[in-house]
Amino acid sequence: MAPSLACSFFFDDELLGEPGMPAMDACALCAKPLARDSDVFMYRGDTPFCSEECRHEQMHLDAVCAKQAARRQQRFSAETESHRGQRQSRKVSVAS
Repeated sequence: MAPSLACSFFFDDELLGEPGMPAMDACALCAKPLARDSDVFMYRGDTPFCSEECRHEQMHLDAVCAKQAARRQQRFSAETESHRGQRQSRKVSVAS
């Protein structure tokens, strides 16, 4: 029976060309090589980091990006609502 891909060690041969899959041979933040005998700190299931500090920094960056995206969404929603109000106020009924 062939070994399962799920059972393989993450440093072993990885599938190349998988979009969105980070390489497991270096820290995703600082690109420091990860050794087989050192601790690897994971984030979001499949993103490796060489230290708790790198992982924490990535978590912080993700939080900042999420806040900025939420602000952009709020601004977009407010602008869309404002444009709807302007379009509705411009409608004039013509009485015959």
